[in-house]
Amino acid sequence: MTRKDAISDDSSGDAPAVELFTDGACSGNPGPGGWAFLLRHPRSGKAVERSGGERETTNNRMELTAVIEGLSALTRFSVVELYSDSQYVLKGLKEWMPGWKKKGWKTASKQPVKNVDLWKQLDSLKDEHEIRFHWVKGHAGHPENERVDELAVIERDKFARR
Repeated sequence: MTRKDAISDDSSGDAPAVELFTDGACSGNPGPGGWAFLLRHPRSGKAVERSGGERETTNNRMELTAVIEGLSALTRFSVVELYSDSQYVLKGLKEWMPGWKKKGWKTASKQPVKNVDLWKQLDSLKDEHEIRFHWVKGHAGHPENERVDELAVIERDKFARR
């Protein structure tokens, strides 16, 4: 998706407030995986859905990729209400990342941070927006979470059949 395809317009001049729903899916860990996001601008009603996948990946990589792709779809500073069922993503962004960075992208046990390539992308993207974090329970009937889960599973299954 190009930046032109993304949600960007807010005629007020203020930072647009958007909702970003993300999910990842994987069959095996590692195995074929899929990611998806739904980005919505509540004021205008405009919404964008995107999804993709990989042949050999992990669930955590797909969860991270969904957030990266969703934030990358924004064309300017936005207030982002991020909804995810992944504690790994939310705690990583809110709690763990500052410590990892101070330690040279190492964990408290001095091990390299897993998925550091994706965490570094997220680190850069998070500074472009004001992000508010919301955990939603997966597979619990939350309509937008169910939708991105459905899209991620479709993508995962495309790679599982190859």
